[in-house]
Amino acid sequence: MTLQLNATPEEVMRAVTALQGFGQAKHVPEKALFGLALALEECGSNIVNHALQRDAQRTFQVTLQHTGSAMVIELRDQGPPFDPTLARAAGSLADEDARLPGGWGIQLVQRYMDEVEYRREGGENVLCLRKRLMEPAALNDLSEKHRTS
Repeated sequence: MTLQLNATPEEVMRAVTALQGFGQAKHVPEKALFGLALALEECGSNIVNHALQRDAQRTFQVTLQHTGSAMVIELRDQGPPFDPTLARAAGSLADEDARLPGGWGIQLVQRYMDEVEYRREGGENVLCLRKRLMEPAALNDLSEKHRTS
């Protein structure tokens, strides 16, 4: 499923709602869907607020894919190049008063996603978020059962 969205907070939430419906239809576990929705809201908000400067005339794209063993969210925008995987970590809670605001979002995304990958392609930022739906051991057990049946 691919969504073309305007750079507004309301459109980010439209993408989150679409993800939740898509995930429920694909029987994605609730815990995984929560993390996916959080990551999509955070990354979509960053695109709207920073890359596209809340210019509602500009658009970004969100693609949702269910592979059977994983959910994949791909976000594309034509903002300035920015690799969030290289962004400096916000720091620990111990030095909270000394640090500048921001920086926690990518940590949340990395915590809930199994893979976060960035690339620049054709003048676009492309961010790919992947959440495994089954543990690797469970996948091996399934493939073993199919080989012996």
